[in-house]
Amino acid sequence: MGIRYYKPTSPARRFMQVLSFDELTTQQPEKSLLAPLKKHGGRNNVGRITSRFRGGGHKQMYRIIDFKRDKFDVPAHVASIEYDPVRTAFIALLKYADGEKRYILAPQELKVNDVVLSSRTKEIDILKGYAMPLKFMPSGSNIHNIELKPGEGGKIVRGAGTVAQLMAKEGDYAHVKLPSGEVRLIRLDCMATIGQLSNIDNINISIGKAGRMRWMGRKPHNRGVSMNPVDHPHGGGEGKSGQGNPHPVSPSGVPAKGFKTRKPKYSDKYIIKGRKEK
Repeated sequence: MGIRYYKPTSPARRFMQVLSFDELTTQQPEKSLLAPLKKHGGRNNVGRITSRFRGGGHKQMYRIIDFKRDKFDVPAHVASIEYDPVRTAFIALLKYADGEKRYILAPQELKVNDVVLSSRTKEIDILKGYAMPLKFMPSGSNIHNIELKPGEGGKIVRGAGTVAQLMAKEGDYAHVKLPSGEVRLIRLDCMATIGQLSNIDNINISIGKAGRMRWMGRKPHNRGVSMNPVDHPHGGGEGKSGQGNPHPVSPSGVPAKGFKTRKPKYSDKYIIKGRKEK
């Protein structure tokens, strides 16, 4: 996958960088695997804004992705590599030997007509796109779409270009190093997929203009100091006033610079090494 650059015909074009989409093989999705996707504009179930600066955006259809990979021991060949508007990684359309079609997250270098397989009960080849429990994988394997509970479906390492590494196995658990640097215990019965995810160059995209962010459903982010006191703790004052607060805060008063907001949770016991530890 390459990056496409533009001649600076306008201020927006000068720094704009987009994907060339060379890996994609079709622009038409599989209609049987589409579902409507409703916009929510950052509102929760009672209509209150819980995520600021969201709204609008291009109309999208949701692609139903097989995160569980639970069609076991049936080979499938890759029919196409496609774009998915609601995620950064590309997706692959699989056609199974019995005629069923499913979408999966496409690993890097997966090509049309490649064969992929999923199995929970026996060892299979360690090839890109193959899915199996962690207990069947050799240490050092690069993996993605990892389950946290057996049978629940892949929950982590699903973004473009991300990859985790199976470090070791001990008892009923595997030591997995995540893209953040965190090392976590995951049960050996949990499924994962071999390989690094596609669209590695996604990190090199330069949006270039405000309009592209509006297409993505992102509205302008205005500063707290530009608001009235009723809207933000930093608001108010005469003219160009500073925030007047020794500790910058969010609209709800939570410290905004370096304050840790992660709450203790039951899964903390599975973290061997945090992402900030050296």
